[in-house]
Formats: sequence, C-alpha cells, structure tokens
Amino acid sequence: MPGTVARRVGRLPAWELLRAQVRAQAAGLAGPPPAGPRQCVTCHGPSRPGHACCFQCGRHAECAPGLLADAVVPVAYAMKGSGLAQALWRYKSARGGAEPAQRALRALLLVFLREHGPCVWRGAGMPTPTHVSVVPSGRGRPGPHPLAALITPYLARPVATLVTAGPADPGWRDLDPGRFRATRPLPGAAVLLLDDTWTTGATAQSAAIALRAAGARRVAVVVLGRHLSPAGPVGGTEPFRLDYCVVHHAAQAQ
Repeated sequence: MPGTVARRVGRLPAWELLRAQVRAQAAGLAGPPPAGPRQCVTCHGPSRPGHACCFQCGRHAECAPGLLADAVVPVAYAMKGSGLAQALWRYKSARGGAEPAQRALRALLLVFLREHGPCVWRGAGMPTPTHVSVVPSGRGRPGPHPLAALITPYLARPVATLVTAGPADPGWRDLDPGRFRATRPLPGAAVLLLDDTWTTGATAQSAAIALRAAGARRVAVVVLGRHLSPAGPVGGTEPFRLDYCVVHHAAQAQ
C-alpha cells in the first residue's frame, strides 16, 4: 500500500484485528498534544514557559545543528506507572508478561505506521523511507535491541544497523556524536528510526547523528512512548485516537 512500511505477514492477524488490539489499549493511552505553549516543538514533551523547545531538545539543537532528526513523532505518552510504561519495560524482560506486552506494542507500532506513516514522512521532508533503523540501547546492552527483533521482520524496508561505537559511557544521557556508528554507508538514505522510549532524547538523537555521518539525507524518529513523570511538568495530554497524530494536529493548526 502506498506510503507505508508495514507489510502483511502470515503469522500476524489481519489489519482489522491489529486495529482492534490497539483500540483495546486506547482507553489507557494518552496522546501527545500538538506543539504549542509549554509543548516542545521537537519531542512534544513539556517545555518551559516562553520556550519553543524543552531544555534537552534546545541543548541538542545548539550542540549539533543540522545533524539531528528531521522529525520526532511520539505515538503516545508513557506516563510513569501507566500501562504503556509497564509494557515498555515488560516486553524486553524475561519475566512474566513479556509476550502480551510484545503483542500489544507490535500492534500499536504497526498500526500507527500504517495509519500515519505518510504524516511522518511529510513532517520529515521525505517521500517515503528507504531504510528502517532501531536506536541501540543507550546502556550498552549486548546484542540487537529488543525492539529490532520485535518489529523489523514486519517492515518492508532494508535495515540500517547501528552499533555502539565504544564501551558503555556513564554519561549515556548526554548527546554523543561518537556513541553509535552505522555498519555500512547510507548515501542519500531516508531513514525511519524507531525507538521504544524517549526520556531526554540524547540516545535517539545520537543515533540520528550516526545515520547522518553514514550519509543519510533524512531521518524521521518514531517513538512508542514519550516518557513523562507525573510529578514533572506536563503541558497537557489528549485521549489517544487512531485517526490522529501530532503531525495531523500540526497540519490542522496551520
């Protein structure tokens, strides 16, 4: 189907069944509102009054101008203690509940990409992705990120693999242009970069810089859960809806 990276796989239910799985989750999900007062224009998390970006995104833009992702699109807010936050922890755990969490997250991401992929590509200035990549673990976890095993077999694009360029750094929450490297050149590529959670954005933006260094022309980040603490400032939330995303909202506001 035009504009999508998701493909039909025999072991997966039909799209309507996947959408039903997402609808079953929707009541417990919070959707990020469009960028506006007290909403960061980059990550759609809370920003300081009078500032377009949150502190971290503003700092990243100052440190690496022109090297960051062209668009960051969170699927939902992962409020600390919420069902989504718990699923994002459980799906990569060896403990009970991992498989149901994996099924729920896979459905959420596949349906979002099918429904809103064209919005994301438009927001990033690309016609459609040529490659898919997954942000490596910021903590130096060995092996591929669990999200790669969860989702890349169902995406009809070549995988642009990123690896950690050195030992795990205690300052992994800071932007680091040398943290990751691509395993092969990506001249002119338009990359869909997937992440499971976004807290400060340093890991995902470090991965975007690595893709740029490999030659990628455009990078769009889609993150399953923009992590927020209920104790911190929150500019607002909206009920999760299958037919809207933050790029939809931005287009409507223009």
